[in-house]
Amino acid sequence: MMRKPTTSDSDREIFHLIMIVPARYDEEGYPLQWWRSCMPANSLATLNGLGRDCRERQVLGPNVDIRLTAIDETNYIIQAPKLIRMIRRDGGKALIAMVGVQSNQFPRSLDLAQPFVAAGVPVCIGGFHVSGIMATLKEPTPDMQAAMDQGIGFFLGEAEEGRLDQVLLDAYAGRLQPTYNYLEKLPEIAGAPIPILSEGDISRTIGWISSFDVGRGCPYQCTFCTIINVHGRKSRFRTKEDLEKIIVENNDQGIRQFFVTDDNLARNKNWPELLDHLIRVQREMGIQLELSIQVDTRCHQVPNFIPKAVEAGTKIVFVGLENVNPDNLAAAGKPQNRITDYREMLLEWKKYPVAISAGYIVGFPFDTKESLKHDVEIIKRELPVDHIYFTQLTPLPGSADHARLYTSGAWLDPDFNRYNTNYRVTHHPVMSDEDWDEGYLHMWHSYYSWDHMTTILKRVHALGGDIEMTRTYVGWYHHFPVNLGIHPVEGGLLRLPARTQRRPGLPRENPLIFYPRYLYREIRDIFTFWRVVRRLRAIDAAIAADPDRLEYRDPAITPATENDYEDLGLYQTTRGGKAAVASAAARATAQAKIRRTHRRPAA
Repeated sequence: MMRKPTTSDSDREIFHLIMIVPARYDEEGYPLQWWRSCMPANSLATLNGLGRDCRERQVLGPNVDIRLTAIDETNYIIQAPKLIRMIRRDGGKALIAMVGVQSNQFPRSLDLAQPFVAAGVPVCIGGFHVSGIMATLKEPTPDMQAAMDQGIGFFLGEAEEGRLDQVLLDAYAGRLQPTYNYLEKLPEIAGAPIPILSEGDISRTIGWISSFDVGRGCPYQCTFCTIINVHGRKSRFRTKEDLEKIIVENNDQGIRQFFVTDDNLARNKNWPELLDHLIRVQREMGIQLELSIQVDTRCHQVPNFIPKAVEAGTKIVFVGLENVNPDNLAAAGKPQNRITDYREMLLEWKKYPVAISAGYIVGFPFDTKESLKHDVEIIKRELPVDHIYFTQLTPLPGSADHARLYTSGAWLDPDFNRYNTNYRVTHHPVMSDEDWDEGYLHMWHSYYSWDHMTTILKRVHALGGDIEMTRTYVGWYHHFPVNLGIHPVEGGLLRLPARTQRRPGLPRENPLIFYPRYLYREIRDIFTFWRVVRRLRAIDAAIAADPDRLEYRDPAITPATENDYEDLGLYQTTRGGKAAVASAAARATAQAKIRRTHRRPAA
């Protein structure tokens, strides 16, 4: 965020490092921006930490003051002319770094770059989109090439191990390179500068939530995933000392809520010492952290992981269920997800007051409109998930799916702005476009129906979960997709009106039309959300007044029994479910045989 400079040495030259996470455009062509956004930008925190390290090491020399500005455009309206005037006032030396740019943000990043390019200010774009394109296609797409022809640079890969130094030196000297390619050289992150944002930046997210990672890389090979082609399949980790620095420095700013962005914390080989260290640091500092973590569907099989994660402060756990049909999981290269593990894993988390969030992908090869309707009913009835967010199977640049479709010449939506996993951007092998879209919307409306939200609250009361958190999340996840057509992770509080920043090619609207409509919509949406909150509170109060609420049980929260494989639709009516049960039985038999073989005879 822009703020007054704090240097005391007026003789030093000034170099501005302005880091921007771009928004994406909404359906009317306006940047999707909020007074308070809901998701912290971890890439911004990471680069800000690296930039701070460059400043402290004086990589541009002792006579150059590197001034950092971190902007998350999802909660801030960027005024390019104002930034350009600041740069010129301070000597004209700067770098505009577009940070962590996802595919749906790429069109906006190119548009944001234009006034800076025209003013002669160097611009460099990094993130999963450009890195993924080059990692899988090995050559720039036409829009990337056009940007390079303008003088825009691309940073490919990760910026630790001093790699940002060279970009700053080149921008300072006015010789920014077309590409900085580090895709084949994964850096170690142990001892690297910590990800950090200022209190002012974090205050623009709902709940003052920041983020960090303690590990990168993923050993699996899901065809829809971009992580393995950008962060690699080799796992790399921060140290417990790094983690302590993150907690201490954020705590000094009053920040104690974090989204841990590791794709799968349970597979971090150092998780015991990291979690133990977190527990000790909190005890010594007298603070209580609130963590949101991501795990896989077999995390319950890691001895002591779940109770230790809860003790360390886990309040929300995200699980990538992805699908309840084993045939779909196999087709997506995700055999590690076994539906026979789902209930056992979820019920293990349900022993603690932790909210369970799950991801579910719509559009796998064997999905049909009818199967989607069937599957969501199974999830509602048999899996104790508190809030689930559905996404369209999206061939994101950097994934094996995208590379396959792109090289085969299959139709892909040319507008990357739509690649936010909330839109269909290709054709399905079985479903029509209409069936795919309707099936996707049905899953949102069905899961977040008032009947099922009532069931979710009954379960939370019965199991002693976090009632207020669950009520807040189900209300949020109902309101945005059902009432506004916006994915809940892209939601926020109060839209910011940016009338003059409409997408190029669309007409600029008259302020006498734009602002009255903006006010009407905001009042309407606030009132609609208030009605959702009020109704959920009434439902919650009625449940709380029921003297038998602790006795409530349904199939989802009933402890697993040996009859589940025969009784539940998850195993009997999903595509590949019966085969999954047979495989589970075979594994159990083999494991029992191994245990008998290695059992020592009694003395």
